[in-house]
Amino acid sequence: MPYWALYLQSEHFSPVEIGILMSIFQISRIFAPNFWGWLADHTAKRTVWIRLNTVLGVLGFIAVFWAEGFWSMLLVMGALSLFTSSTMPLSESLTLAHLANTKGHYSRIRMWGSVGFIIASVFLGYLIDWAGISSLLWAILVVQITLFLLTFTLTEANVAPHHTDHFSVWNILRNPAVVALLIGCALMVSAHGVLYNFYSIYLAAHGYSKGMIGWLWSLGVICEIVVFMLMPIIMRRFTLKAIILVSLALAVIRFAMIGLAVDHLVLLLIAQSLHAATFGSFHAATVEVVAKFFNGRHQAKGQAIYNSVTYGLGGAIGGIAGGYALQGLGGELTFLLAAIFPLIGFAVIAFGMKLAETHGDAGMFS
Repeated sequence: MPYWALYLQSEHFSPVEIGILMSIFQISRIFAPNFWGWLADHTAKRTVWIRLNTVLGVLGFIAVFWAEGFWSMLLVMGALSLFTSSTMPLSESLTLAHLANTKGHYSRIRMWGSVGFIIASVFLGYLIDWAGISSLLWAILVVQITLFLLTFTLTEANVAPHHTDHFSVWNILRNPAVVALLIGCALMVSAHGVLYNFYSIYLAAHGYSKGMIGWLWSLGVICEIVVFMLMPIIMRRFTLKAIILVSLALAVIRFAMIGLAVDHLVLLLIAQSLHAATFGSFHAATVEVVAKFFNGRHQAKGQAIYNSVTYGLGGAIGGIAGGYALQGLGGELTFLLAAIFPLIGFAVIAFGMKLAETHGDAGMFS
């Protein structure tokens, strides 16, 4: 993700076209994960569908090598995203099902995705500086193939019956706290849609090398790993609602700093370190909340709905709006305006979601 927008820029796409192309992945998240999530819950065969999605992701990505022009790239990325967008929610529902039987913590598992991100972003930054932006395609293809091979090591998890199994998933979605959670998360991810799509372009325009861009991305994820390791302790001491609200407040500060201080490296480093909260603690806490609301036979559907509304709808809004803002207003004002999204999300969560007790306590939801 840190370098895909730079690849599209090297193919002479405009900021608006890049915003649309990058948002295809988020738009697919609105629809595709719900289909695969329903299929996983209905068949109780999550590993089968994860494996199918990854092999189709490999085949879809190969077509990128021949894609030329906006419409051709739009078609290829659209087909590819139908499968790659579903791998994460399916994997998270499988992980949470295993952890429910072992009393483990999601954040300790999710931490390793952050480790992989650091290795990839630093390595690819120097690889692109040395071999050119086209080397990105081959690196991603290797990762896609490796991911498919690793799916053969996954084991199926038994999902225990839950007292809410007889409820329709629509009964859960009508809960005002669930609605507030999804809206607040979508607003947070809208701001991050601007970040993921245009942060690297923004930094490159201000004279940062690809290697330095990779290190800046990695700093945020290093801080994210620290938070993931500490999340079990944090969640025993603070309510999930408090964790989410603090994360949203720090997101307002972070995006404002990116917009105002791009030429001040020390301030930019501080802003990147806040990724620990704006993604790390926020994502870990919200996934736990979703797992509490969507139990038993609704588990995979719940993670799919969460991904669809937040990373799908929210990410698409941020990515497309960010493209128009970047082209018309410039990078500084674009990131400053992005801070408005988590600010509104803070108000929605504060007044709409009622989480009364610390994570793991009985009667968690008031």
